Amino acid sequence: MPPPLVVAASLVAVEAFVLAALGVLELASIRSTRLTMGATTAAFFLAAAAALAWCAWSLWNVRRWARGPVVMTQLIQLGLAWNLWAGSTKPVSAGLALVALVVIAGLVHPASTQVLEEDARLEP
Repeated sequence: MPPPLVVAASLVAVEAFVLAALGVLELASIRSTRLTMGATTAAFFLAAAAALAWCAWSLWNVRRWARGPVVMTQLIQLGLAWNLWAGSTKPVSAGLALVALVVIAGLVHPASTQVLEEDARLEP
C-alpha cells in the first residue's frame, strides 16, 4: 500500500476515533431536560464514527468503494472548517481543514489511485 493511502486511512481512523469520543461525551452529558436531543446527537456521532472506521479499514484493505464516502466526508469537513473560521475557533478550523486536505490529497495521489484501480480490476 502506498504511503499516501496509509496516511489517508490513518487520518480517517483518527477522525472516527474523535467522533466516537464526541458521541460518548454526548452520552455522558445527557440530562432529562434534553434527553431526545442528547440521545439523537450521540447516536449520530457514534453511527458516523462506525461508518468512518469501516471506511478506514476498507482503505487499509485497498477497497476502492471507500474512497467516495471518505472524500464526501472530507468535503463536509472543509465546509465545517469554513463555518468555524472566526474568533476563538480558528485553530480548530485550521486543524479540520488541514486534515481534510491531507486525506483528499492522499486519496487522489497517483500511487493511491493506481492501487485502488487495481482493486477494481480484481473484483468479480
